[in-house]
Amino acid sequence: MNTSTPTPDATTIETYLAGLGRTLTALPREPLLQILATLRQARTEGRRVFIFGNGGSAATGSHMACDFGKNTVRGGRPRLRVIALNDNMPTFSAYANDEGYDRVFAEPLATLAEAGDVAIAISGSGNSPNVLRAVEVGRGLGLTTIGLTGFAGGKLVNLVDICLVVPSDSMEQVEDAHMVIDHVLTVALREN
Repeated sequence: MNTSTPTPDATTIETYLAGLGRTLTALPREPLLQILATLRQARTEGRRVFIFGNGGSAATGSHMACDFGKNTVRGGRPRLRVIALNDNMPTFSAYANDEGYDRVFAEPLATLAEAGDVAIAISGSGNSPNVLRAVEVGRGLGLTTIGLTGFAGGKLVNLVDICLVVPSDSMEQVEDAHMVIDHVLTVALREN
């Protein structure tokens, strides 16, 4: 096989990976440090961390809850109390059916959260109505609100206390970066 002329697939792969590398290099560090400090404080104070998102962001939220809940445990230190609101499908579908899809995260958050808890809202576009509504409920309850988004941040960027906007207009790269953020935070929480 002659490898001197790149195939269309090879070009697509190289272009994507190079773009992802640029996105990760440009990832803003200050919000990442603020999120880490907030999660450490929540762990120390025994606060709950609620995570939610749709589609790929729901998968990221579930993965993040698993990582934060299990992979940050160290002897002699409190555990991080974390709940992914998109993981309870009976509750999720009941609210979607009876109250409307825009309430699927807001209602469980209103039931479970207390002032001082943390809400992590994940939305690639920053414009998911059910994510925005839950953030509004969280703010009203006195939660610290965190947003993970991309593109220009959408409406989420102005609703949360801390927002990390992935500097990309590619949904796939935004979602990739959200997973990297999860793993960076997990490692930092485990180590300190």
